[in-house]
Amino acid sequence: MSTQNDPKTDLVPTIPPPPPLSRMLVIDGSELIHRLLKVRLQYEKIELHSARSFTEGLQLAQSIDPDVILMDIELGEHERMDGFEALSELKSDAKTRDVPVIFISASTETMDRVRALELGAIDFVCKPFEVVELKARVRSALRVRSMVRMLSQKARIDGLTGLWNRSYFDSRMEDEVASAGRHARPLSLVICDIDHFKALNDQYGHPFGDEVLERFAQLLGSGRTSDISCRYGGEEFGIILPDTDRKQAIQAAERVRHAIENEPWPSHPELTVTASFGVVQYHVDLDPSRMVAEADQALYQAKQQGRNRVEVAKWSNDKSILA
Repeated sequence: MSTQNDPKTDLVPTIPPPPPLSRMLVIDGSELIHRLLKVRLQYEKIELHSARSFTEGLQLAQSIDPDVILMDIELGEHERMDGFEALSELKSDAKTRDVPVIFISASTETMDRVRALELGAIDFVCKPFEVVELKARVRSALRVRSMVRMLSQKARIDGLTGLWNRSYFDSRMEDEVASAGRHARPLSLVICDIDHFKALNDQYGHPFGDEVLERFAQLLGSGRTSDISCRYGGEEFGIILPDTDRKQAIQAAERVRHAIENEPWPSHPELTVTASFGVVQYHVDLDPSRMVAEADQALYQAKQQGRNRVEVAKWSNDKSILA
């Protein structure tokens, strides 16, 4: 009996997973408001999170990454801040500054509305409110949030390869180095580029050069989901490897090096494309720019040693940095 799969039975349609629920954070001192919103918004495909104080609300905003925040101006005399101060804190934090905030308040003062909008709120709804109107305003805020995220992501993606671009690489390196230092976790960086890429471009043409870059980017992006592959510039790429020590980073680099070396090029079957790699592991004495410089120096050594190889930075050869 043949073990070959029957193509007819293989064509089983897959059901895509449902889109994730939008997260809404409600910061209000009234238990009635929380119960009302929970009931009236239950069919809105919204994941509702509740906070009864501004302190709790600011902490939740950090942990859940909400898509929209509903917030009152005053929660009671026990509060050390008011809604305007809480809004200022949200807008001064890079993690929460783009989250749309809608004030829901019993205040009818025009200057309260003006102040809220000037501080960065996108809407102001007076209590008591019509739930139908509030739903429409929340939906509008979620559309704004979606567009902001889409534009922000597009601005950080390389147009040719689809990898993260240099701007994202720089900001993510800052975050990962800070996290590695704070939590004493390993972190490695690989800087790599395609060998003799200029000569390849000159001989085979820029369209084929772009094809090579795209394929190399696909190989870089085929690793673990936690790996952050970026186009650093030209034919140079970077892979940020969280929770990864030197040995694991070398293995990751060798995997890509072997894959690109053995990649067939149907339009030029005689061609072998290779790449060189520099690896560095984080150490407390290395800031992001120094890590990049060390990995770049290791890449230079790989080029000097004949290309198509992986070299490790001197910092990563210090056994004291290894777990």
